[in-house]
Amino acid sequence: MKTVQRIGAIAALVAAVASLAACDDMTRRQRDTAIGAGVGGAAGAVIGGSALSTLGGAAVGGVIGNQVGK
Repeated sequence: MKTVQRIGAIAALVAAVASLAACDDMTRRQRDTAIGAGVGGAAGAVIGGSALSTLGGAAVGGVIGNQVGK
């Protein structure tokens, strides 16, 4: 079981580094949208605990992030 947790942690670390590198050539508005979607998705997962709430949170967070930088 520890091997599965270690692989999951490594995958999360690789995803975080890749996402930071991908934001290098984004505009401020695109970056705000991506950050809003990430935060909204995480909040939706914590609050609702299902895939649908995660997707809903990401969608709402993305819209809010897009409009904040306007």
